[in-house]
Amino acid sequence: MSTEALFAGWIARTEQHLHAALPDPDAAPQRLHQAMRYAALGGGKRMRPLLVRAAGHLFAADPALLDAPASAVELVHAYSLVHDDLPAMDDDALRRGRPTTHIAFDEATAILAGDALQTRAFELLADAPLPPALAVACLRTLATASGAAGMCGGQALDIDATGRRQPLSGLERMHALKTGALIRAAVRMGALCGGAGDAELARLDGFADALGVAFQVRDDILDVEASSEQLGKTAGKDAAQDKSTFPALLGMDGAKARLEALAADMRDALAPFGARADALSALAELAIRRSH
Repeated sequence: MSTEALFAGWIARTEQHLHAALPDPDAAPQRLHQAMRYAALGGGKRMRPLLVRAAGHLFAADPALLDAPASAVELVHAYSLVHDDLPAMDDDALRRGRPTTHIAFDEATAILAGDALQTRAFELLADAPLPPALAVACLRTLATASGAAGMCGGQALDIDATGRRQPLSGLERMHALKTGALIRAAVRMGALCGGAGDAELARLDGFADALGVAFQVRDDILDVEASSEQLGKTAGKDAAQDKSTFPALLGMDGAKARLEALAADMRDALAPFGARADALSALAELAIRRSH
């Protein structure tokens, strides 16, 4: 089966599981439930669920074991976007080609929807048909990646850095937390479901760390080169908010060279797995070549 067909099947399975995991939009409180579904089901690349499934596929994991981790990491990602778009954060009005959740509903509902998406993610993992030790490992992995030592910490560093120039090391550390931590959690949860050993997990952590930074480098390049229509979100926001970016620090040629170096790091990390890692390799290629 081609990777395109494999990914299409995995996305379809993820969409089905997400639809079932989210509350009935006609049940009270309807506005909250509708906002949750709006935020989580409104398109997107589904990169993190795909990474869960690709890492699980590497170790021949039972697909049923991957459903809850794949949906849980996407719900955490969706909640982070809802909160990131709020006026107190990035103050954005466009996400995935349509109004952001606080614009489509209101700020209070958006805050509650984000909160509820996050807690639903952990509820899914707690209720999943996973062996107890595996469930705890997935819960710990996602919680660590989501909190002050991961995504939330990265967002705090991003806020602190607005309006001042960061060194390259600080920029990479910020994005390793803000973007990379959840990507690493996705890969690790999939591998855990496949019974990966410590050495294999460490190698995949290295792959995911490079992917997390590469994903952001590509985002920064697209923020300069692409239009809002192409991106489905507001282009040029980083420059408007005077944020440090990879093109700003390295120049556009330097940012593209950094992206290629990270691509080589990812290939090196996956090389020992051979053809078994083809799905992860294809996702890495999609992440660094994407146009939106």
